[in-house]
Amino acid sequence: MSANNSELARVALTYPAIDNHAHPLLAEIYRDAYPFEGLISEASPGSGLSHDATTTLACYRATLQLAKLYGSNTEQWEEIKQIRSTVDYATLCRLCMQPTRIQCLLLDDGLGGVAQYAENYKWHDRLTSSPTKRIVRVEVFAENILRNVMDNVIEGGASVADRILMGKFTQTLQDGLRQCAADPEVVGFKSIACYRTGLDVNPNPDKHAMDKALVMTLLKYEVTKTIRLADKAVNDVIVTMALQIAGECGKPVQFHTGLGDSDITLSLSSPAVMQPLIKAYPQTKIVLLHSSYPFTREAGYLTSVYPNVYLDFGEIFPFLSADGQRSTVKQVLELCPTNKILWSTDGHWWPESFYLGTVQARQALFEVLSECVQRREMSESHAIDTVKRALFENANRIYNLGLVPYWPAGV
Repeated sequence: MSANNSELARVALTYPAIDNHAHPLLAEIYRDAYPFEGLISEASPGSGLSHDATTTLACYRATLQLAKLYGSNTEQWEEIKQIRSTVDYATLCRLCMQPTRIQCLLLDDGLGGVAQYAENYKWHDRLTSSPTKRIVRVEVFAENILRNVMDNVIEGGASVADRILMGKFTQTLQDGLRQCAADPEVVGFKSIACYRTGLDVNPNPDKHAMDKALVMTLLKYEVTKTIRLADKAVNDVIVTMALQIAGECGKPVQFHTGLGDSDITLSLSSPAVMQPLIKAYPQTKIVLLHSSYPFTREAGYLTSVYPNVYLDFGEIFPFLSADGQRSTVKQVLELCPTNKILWSTDGHWWPESFYLGTVQARQALFEVLSECVQRREMSESHAIDTVKRALFENANRIYNLGLVPYWPAGV
């Protein structure tokens, strides 16, 4: 660290942050419900996750950082797991969260498993100085509405021809999304279309095809009692409806882009295929999540030409190596206006995900900007302003949070 950048280091490493995309922590009784290797890999459990993930540079670095956090000298991943298992859960949460200086969490509580195993979003208020807010996952929200509609249809004994109830589903969904948008606890929506049918969402959905898809969904539901909306015609209607309502109400819509588990089709996870959708909803703020990795440059381009597009540089911490993280941050900054970048941990399940997602992001941001200052490509004050925007100010503005950064004197 250069002495000339000491103030930049202080700001980058300690300025309060708004985590604009994360998920709830596991409840104490379920603290081991998922393999801990999910902390450093998107690979599905049972697919070689435990062996392969622990041989990555990302895991080696996480092991050393967690050892230091726990007060240990171990270099072994299995020993890290043993150590954390002996720590009281409340103590573990505080130990991981206090150094992050996260002031506010925006939580998507629609992740699969949250209802069964995780704490509710308001529980997380004990970990931050500002209240936690919700992000509504629209596909899961729609599935819950459709389940209720179909239960009513089945109970009524209607024929298949009468069971389509397209109008009932879409009207109920529209009313529900509007109620969410009016709820002060809800600061935005999120779409996982990337996982379901891809990001090439049709701005003009085929309503007739949706009717047919809903009939098939109903017939399957009668047998399995499960719903997973993965038909493009249905998902396109859900996403476009959310975009319309969000635009009217001034709420951003987040999109999972890029990096994800094996459910995604990689070629359809690039935000480049979203151009028609972005153009169709110019009044709706669209946040591209997860650095769109490995399509970061495509995402940066979209932020530079469309006023309504923003880029979150999250989830690459801690999934990428340190060099990979710095490279991605550089790509974000190549073209993206600095008033349009946001940071997140994509923290979930384990408090360590928030810790690693924060300390690594702060370090990468400092190192990249410090090099720019040293090369006289920007002033230190420009770099400091960039950090403040990325960590706090942009999210505060885009999600209309109205927060004041809590940064105690002497920090």
